[in-house]
Amino acid sequence: MLICAVGRARKEAARALYEDYARLVRWPLDLVEVEVRKQLPDAAKRAAETQLLLDKVPEGAVVVALDETGKALSSRAFAKRIGGWRDDGRACITFLIGGADGLDDAARNRADLTLSLGRLTWPHLLVRGMLAEQIYRAQQILAGHPYHRD
Repeated sequence: MLICAVGRARKEAARALYEDYARLVRWPLDLVEVEVRKQLPDAAKRAAETQLLLDKVPEGAVVVALDETGKALSSRAFAKRIGGWRDDGRACITFLIGGADGLDDAARNRADLTLSLGRLTWPHLLVRGMLAEQIYRAQQILAGHPYHRD
């Protein structure tokens, strides 16, 4: 699995949250961070950030775009999706996390799934840790471990 995210997690708390859950995941889980350093209008910056993210997607990967307009899944439904892709022999699942202004349509158009973490707005640096926890939770659900409670 691969998480491609805009921005560098420089704050200790945000990085620690991600690392705490990422180290529990038995599946290979990598984080790639990208940044656009030029001053651009919001739409142009969002498009440039999205392109940098899409450039990191491996050939044949399942793409999950995290976006407020996406589908809200339960943790069990999320685990079922991951398990289905795994059982179908999909080699890599790549999660895209946009910057402060989100993702541009190119990411949503490329995505196999557009996923929302709920109707609340979350800081994009915090989303990495939340996603890592849900990946860990999916792993535990698929293994039949009691970590997840309904």
